[in-house]
Amino acid sequence: MTNYATHLNAIDARYHLHSQTNAVAHQSRGALMLTGGDGVYVSDIEGRRYLESMSGLWYANLGFSNQGLVRAAHAQLKKLPAYHTFNHRSNDVCAQLSEQLAQIVPLEDARLFYVNSGSEAIDSMVKMAWYYHMAEGNDTRRKIISRQGAFHGSSIYGAIVGGLPHMKDGFNLPTTDGVVQVSCPSYYRNADAGETEAAYCDRLIAEVAEVIAAHGADTIAAMIAEPIIGAGGVLTPPKGYFSRLSTLLQSHGILLLMDEVICGFGRTGNWFGAQTYGAQPDMIAMAKGLTAGYIPMGAVAISGRVYETIAAQSDRLGVFGHGFTYSGHPTASAVALAALEQYHQMDAPALTARRGQDLRTALTALATDDMIGEVRIEGFIAGIELVADKTGRIPFAPELSVGRRFENNALREGLIVRNMGDTIAFCPPYIMNDDEFDIMIKRLRAALDATRADLRAAA
Repeated sequence: MTNYATHLNAIDARYHLHSQTNAVAHQSRGALMLTGGDGVYVSDIEGRRYLESMSGLWYANLGFSNQGLVRAAHAQLKKLPAYHTFNHRSNDVCAQLSEQLAQIVPLEDARLFYVNSGSEAIDSMVKMAWYYHMAEGNDTRRKIISRQGAFHGSSIYGAIVGGLPHMKDGFNLPTTDGVVQVSCPSYYRNADAGETEAAYCDRLIAEVAEVIAAHGADTIAAMIAEPIIGAGGVLTPPKGYFSRLSTLLQSHGILLLMDEVICGFGRTGNWFGAQTYGAQPDMIAMAKGLTAGYIPMGAVAISGRVYETIAAQSDRLGVFGHGFTYSGHPTASAVALAALEQYHQMDAPALTARRGQDLRTALTALATDDMIGEVRIEGFIAGIELVADKTGRIPFAPELSVGRRFENNALREGLIVRNMGDTIAFCPPYIMNDDEFDIMIKRLRAALDATRADLRAAA
C-alpha cells in the first residue's frame, strides 16, 4: 500500500463512523478505498479494478460512468441548482418527473411525494397511512403488519418496522407494540418437511388472516412488504402470495405499502416488483434506481384513492404537515428524468427479463455444487445460499463466517458481491455486456473454490 493510501485509510479510520460496520474491527481492517468508476467496474486507490456485481448497494443500474446523467446534473446545476417544494413552490423538472413516474407506477391515478432516501420513503408511507385513516375517521387504525427478515431502512421507524434484529440491537428503540410481525416468506428455509409450495403459501396467508382476526382489523392501518426481501437474503415469495395477500388486506380495509427501493425501475423484469408478483399496493416507496444512485433521491407513489382522502384532510387542517427540505430537489429530479429516459430507451424491464435468463442458466449450472443449497432469481437479481449439507439444507456454523469468507475471496478475484449471512447477493448493472457477464461468473466460481479450500484448511 502506498503512503498516500495508508494515510487515507488512517484518517478514515480516525474520523469516520461507517454504516453497517463493526467499528472496532474497522480500526485494524481499514476500508476498500475506491477512487474511480468505469462502466460496471470500480477501482481502488491502488489502481485495482473490481467488477461490481451488486451495482453498489442495489442502485447503479446504469454503471459508474454514465455521462448522460452527469450532463443532466451539470446542466441543472447551471440553471436552477436547488429549490424547495414547500408552500406551493415547484420546479419544471420535478413536475416533469412526476408525470413520467405516474405513467409507469402500477397505481391508478397516481401522485408522487418526494424524499431523499428509501428510509424517508418508508417513514413517509407509514405517516401517510395513519393520516389517511385519521381522515377516514378511523383513529384506532395504527398497527403495522411487517415480516420477519425484512429491511425497511435505518430511520427510527424503519428499524422498528423492519425484521432484522441487528437494526434494533443496542439502540433502545421506542416500543414496537404497534408493529405486528408475521413469518418471512421463504419456502426453502421455512416450509415444513413435505409441504408443497402451494400449501406453504396457504399457511402464510392464513397466518396474516389470523393476525388480523386476533388484533382486530379496526386496529391495523397497513401492511408493509418488499416484493423480494433483499437484505434479508434475496428471498422470493411463493407463487400467488402477493395477489392473495392483496385481496385479504383489501377485504379488511388495510393498506398495502410496497417497499420497492430495490425492486423498482425494471429490476425484476417489470417496472416494479408489484407487477411481477401480482400485488395491488396502495402506496409504493422507491429510491436507489430512481437516479441510478448518482444523486440521493426517493419518492412515494400514492394511489389516487388514497391521495384524494389525504388532500381533503390537508384542506380541513389547512396544510399537509409533512415534507423535507430537499423534496423534489431540481438537480436530483433532472438526474432522475435522465435515468428514466435511458431506462425507456433500453426497455429496462425486457432487458432484465432477458439477462435474468442468462443469470438463471449460469447459476443453475453452478448450483450443482455441494456448497450451494438454493439459487433464487427474479429478473436481474439473484441470491445463492451456501450450506454445509445440501441434502439436509443444513447451514454452516455461524462462527465459520462462510458468507464473509466468500465475499473476501471474491474481492481477491476482482469481484464485488454482498453477503447477507451465508447468502451471496447479485444485482448487476443493466449495462453489463456478455464478456463482463462471463467474467462475473468465472470469478464467482473461483471465489467458491477458494472458500471451499479455506473451509478444508480450517477443519
